[in-house]
Amino acid sequence: MEFETKCLHAGYEPKNGEPRVVPIVQSTTYKYDSAEEIGQLFDLKASGYFYTRLANPTTNAAEEKIAALEGGVGALCTSSGQAATFFAVLNILEAGDHLVSTTSIYGGTYNLFAHTFKKMGIAVTFVDQWASLEELQQAIQPNTKAVFAETIANPALHVLDIEKFATFAHDNQVPLLVDNTFATPYFCRPIEYGADIVIHSTTKYLDGHAVQTGGVIVDSGQFDWTNGKFPQLSTPDVTYHGLVYTEAFGPAAYLAKARVQLMRDLGATPSPQNSFLLNLGMETLAVRMDRHFENAKKVAEFLQERPEVSTVSYPTLATDPSYELAQKYLPNGLCGVVSFEIAAGKEQAAKFLDALTLVSLQVHVADIRTCALHPATSTHRQLSETELNEVGISAGLVRISCGIENINDILADLQQALEQLEG
Repeated sequence: MEFETKCLHAGYEPKNGEPRVVPIVQSTTYKYDSAEEIGQLFDLKASGYFYTRLANPTTNAAEEKIAALEGGVGALCTSSGQAATFFAVLNILEAGDHLVSTTSIYGGTYNLFAHTFKKMGIAVTFVDQWASLEELQQAIQPNTKAVFAETIANPALHVLDIEKFATFAHDNQVPLLVDNTFATPYFCRPIEYGADIVIHSTTKYLDGHAVQTGGVIVDSGQFDWTNGKFPQLSTPDVTYHGLVYTEAFGPAAYLAKARVQLMRDLGATPSPQNSFLLNLGMETLAVRMDRHFENAKKVAEFLQERPEVSTVSYPTLATDPSYELAQKYLPNGLCGVVSFEIAAGKEQAAKFLDALTLVSLQVHVADIRTCALHPATSTHRQLSETELNEVGISAGLVRISCGIENINDILADLQQALEQLEG
């Protein structure tokens, strides 16, 4: 099936007389006829549902759809994007291990890596994603277990050179984990360029309507977990009677461990209702992303001509540092998010946001409705001045997420708000 068709049909195929739309299985548990059957499920010797913390039919349909869209062997949905990132890393790192991450990442992820992981005994080195392979290599330590980056950085909008980072990771026998939230699999599928694990905050474009909070981890099934660096996957797990994930689950070993060990123990489970809403949103993903991109491109071009704006970040602009990478990895479109800097600084940026009428001032992004935010005092508020500079956020930076309204209405609102800054 082509991508647009997968959005509608992947993950759920009703049999004769069954509901055409994915049903909401609002149940925590499932009935069986014998103790033997349940024992087989708990020993991971049989597939099926026995407790919704680990698996649910409605959630499973959403997982299979996302895996099909990204081109992975499977997916695991979580209760939030933050939970997905946490699980993705913790599945293969533990106290004493080391992670390499780019600096251009979401503020919540930066805090998780720089501070929370430190308390857990996991060290993180942040690198400039524009660095050469030789420069990146300097960040590698004997205990490095993974490399992390974002396809399109939030909110700097830097486009990742995925092939370069895949080469960097694989030359050091570790996997590349890529957050693909902004690009979505409609515009970019990182696995096709060498990424091993793909992460999304499904709260964003995959849902698209701001009605559910969720995350997902997609396993490419391509990384060799038996290379000696990952005993968590290639040696016996005492909590499952000595089961070895790489032997029992083959290419899906990473994902199986995340589900039956981390989800079992930490329980960041999405509700069936949220999985239903996520699936509903994904059905229109292809249609929505085209409109998001079309509107954002026009907004970026409009802002570039305004005297109140000093810089505009959007990789379709020929002046953008990510322009060439966008042409390579995202030739058909980017996302609806545009970052720009109000020339007069922080106070004028706040005045601009307060003057908006159609555009909502809200802590969100990737909604069908246009919204805007001042990252330095909201999503990245916990970062120090030094950390803000490292991730490319200035005092006057504004992030606007273009929805699917008529572009003339969006531009009219931006214009009247900017005009209030004149003089």
